[in-house]
Amino acid sequence: MATSNAVVHQPIDDRLSKRNFDRLGAYIYKYSGIKMPITKVTMLEGRLRKRLRATGIETFNAYCDYLFEHNGLETESIYLIDAVTTNKTDFFREPKHFEYLAEKAIPDLLAQGHRQLKVWSSACSTGAEPFTLAMVLQEFMEGKPDLSFKVIATDLSTEVLQTARRAVYTRDMIEPVPRPLRRKYVMEAVDPRRSEVRIAPHLRRHVGFGRLNLMDDTYPVDEMQHVIFCRNVLIYFDKQTQLHVLSRLCDCLVPGGYLFIGHSETASGLSLPIKQVANTVFKRV
Repeated sequence: MATSNAVVHQPIDDRLSKRNFDRLGAYIYKYSGIKMPITKVTMLEGRLRKRLRATGIETFNAYCDYLFEHNGLETESIYLIDAVTTNKTDFFREPKHFEYLAEKAIPDLLAQGHRQLKVWSSACSTGAEPFTLAMVLQEFMEGKPDLSFKVIATDLSTEVLQTARRAVYTRDMIEPVPRPLRRKYVMEAVDPRRSEVRIAPHLRRHVGFGRLNLMDDTYPVDEMQHVIFCRNVLIYFDKQTQLHVLSRLCDCLVPGGYLFIGHSETASGLSLPIKQVANTVFKRV
């Protein structure tokens, strides 16, 4: 009987071992504060597959060996964190916050004597939040030459910051922007078949972007801020990490300044120098 010389290929292991999931989860938590319970193993596998393709590494086990046994984290950590962070964002998301900013917070800050407002979007994702803030501030200050503002926008993910700096979005994404603001602050292509729009230069110049890790002990923010938005990121942290982050943010907030967190988040039970003035809106005391 003839024997076959065919090579039998073993299937590539496409599942994370418990040991490697735990190692990744511990590193991600230490670096970013993001919790990785075992229920997220499938999500983590899906997110990391693009890193396997990018690095040419065939299996999760080999990828983890590269990270933890061969100093791969020195070059791969930023890409790993980019892969696992969630970057859901919309223009005018949670619109009550922007109404409160325009109707209550800005008038109060001006009444306190502030004329150059500094606003920080601390988890800016692809830029919808800081550009929304800039629209609201510009509308309020239009025709008032003695007033000015600057928005700083930071995020942990380098990938989303690249998108934010480009300020190019799909037409669908810009839909929540009211039409009068869209006409003033959004440039649409002459060709209606093009699906992309761009934030106008005269608004973009008010917004600066940079990478910042909210897990750091101190934040390299040069000036005290009058308003800080930190929305829909605290939900990924445990109570200890929430206290760490919110305490550092309060350190960057002027007395009488405002902190906005997401509608599904809370600061209750945390010892912080703030008082609640509206739903998920706090004032520095």
